[in-house]
Amino acid sequence: MTAKASRTPLSRERVLAAAVALVDSEGIQALTMRRLAADLGVEAMSLYYHLPAKEALLDGVVETVLAEIDAATAGSPANGDDWRARIRRQFLAARQVMLRHPWMPGLLSTRRTIPPRVFAYYDGILGVMIDAGFSYRLAHRALHAFGSMPLGFVQEIFSPGAADGGAEDGASEAELAALAQQMPHLAAMMAAEMHDSADPTLGWCDGQVEFEFTLDLLLDGLERLRA
Repeated sequence: MTAKASRTPLSRERVLAAAVALVDSEGIQALTMRRLAADLGVEAMSLYYHLPAKEALLDGVVETVLAEIDAATAGSPANGDDWRARIRRQFLAARQVMLRHPWMPGLLSTRRTIPPRVFAYYDGILGVMIDAGFSYRLAHRALHAFGSMPLGFVQEIFSPGAADGGAEDGASEAELAALAQQMPHLAAMMAAEMHDSADPTLGWCDGQVEFEFTLDLLLDGLERLRA
């Protein structure tokens, strides 16, 4: 198996594809140069020719996942389409990619510098807005309002337990009862909004319905300001 793998020429793209596959199957903690080299059937030192350090590897993984978003929207119509439809399609495509790689939001938050492809990704979003008649000032404010939504997820204010929101895995009944006495409105919201554990989310209350609700709210408000 190792001999067969080694016959395929090593490239940066092949290394990064293997890295993403490894993290998908075993988590970001499993990603080491030694383990990645073993999966590729090469010596660990040969990876450093393509990615000189672990940080470069992680940045490359980020860029590889962003490339999936670009590919998912590559065939979408660019002209004659409402700007909101284009942005909405872009963000929802990004969300589907993030759901395939739920470790990606956490990895993004650890980057010491922003990989160049992230800047290019946001430049494309700005281009859609400027072409639609936005000023750079309003487009800048829009990016602040969108937060992490262009990348397909939202950063949550509250995280009261496990990501699946299950009461048995998160806050206990006693803890919720104590919270209800001190902060009744927050406790009532938590009780009403905890999702079914089968809901495939990227965080406690980052459900598909909530993501689209927030996105449409922002897009409609920005359209009023643009007009």
